[in-house]
Amino acid sequence: MTTETVISVHNLVKKFGNFIANDNLNFDVYKGEIFGFLGANGAGKTTAIRILSGLSEPTSGEAIVAGFSASRQPEKIKQKIGYMCQKFSLYEDLTVSENILLYGGIYGMSRQLIRTRTRQLLDKLNFQEYENRLISELPLGLKQKLAFSIAVLHDPKIVFLDEPTGGVDPVTRRQFWEMIYETASRGITVFVTTHYMDEAEYCDRVSIMNEGRIVALDTPAGLKKRYDAESVEEVFIKIARPGNLISPTPSPSP
Repeated sequence: MTTETVISVHNLVKKFGNFIANDNLNFDVYKGEIFGFLGANGAGKTTAIRILSGLSEPTSGEAIVAGFSASRQPEKIKQKIGYMCQKFSLYEDLTVSENILLYGGIYGMSRQLIRTRTRQLLDKLNFQEYENRLISELPLGLKQKLAFSIAVLHDPKIVFLDEPTGGVDPVTRRQFWEMIYETASRGITVFVTTHYMDEAEYCDRVSIMNEGRIVALDTPAGLKKRYDAESVEEVFIKIARPGNLISPTPSPSP
C-alpha cells in the first residue's frame, strides 16, 4: 500500500426523493489498500459503490475514482475498475471459458491477451477440468473464486467487491481472502463490503456506515482502541446502538 490516492470522496450526497441514501460522505482510499466498507442492510453501502463504479450519479458532492469524476466521467471509471457482487457476477448459462472471453471483451482486451490470461487463470485456480463446464454446474465457492479472478483479469486499478463471500463456507472464505491479499500486493486497490465482521479484521482500514453516514473510519486496531472493544464486531455493535455514535476522526495515512 502507498500514499497514492485512487479514490477521493468529498461531501458526497445521494438522494432518492426525500430519502438520503448517502449523507455527506468524505474519505480517501489508497493504492494497494484493502478498504473495508461496513454497515447494516440499508446503511447506504451499495449505493455508494454504484456511484464509485460509475453506475449511478451523485446528487451532489464529488467522487474521483482512478483520476476520473464519477459525475462527469463514469465511462472512464468503468475502464479502470473491476466489479464483483454476490448476487450477479457470472452468466450461469455460459461455460467458464465463455465467461472469461465475454468479460475480456467487455474490458477491451485483445483476443491474444484474453487467451493468455485464460490459460494463466485456469492454471492458477486449477480449473482446467472446469473450462468447458457451465457456471450453473459449479459449487458456489468455485463460482466466487472465478468471479473474483475475472474481475481483475484486466489488471484494474481498483476492484469493488460487494459482499463477495456471502454463503460460502469458512475454508473457502479464507482462500478467497488469500486471493484478495495477493491482488492488493500487486498494487490493485480492493474496496470490499462484507457482513462478516471477522473479515473486517483483515482490512488495512475500515469504514462503518450507519443511516447513510460514515460514523467511524480507522484501522481495525484503531477502532478497537477508540471504542474499547476486543473486536471490530464489538465496535460495530456499539456503533449500531442509538446514542453511541461518535463523529469519525481523521484516520491515519498509510
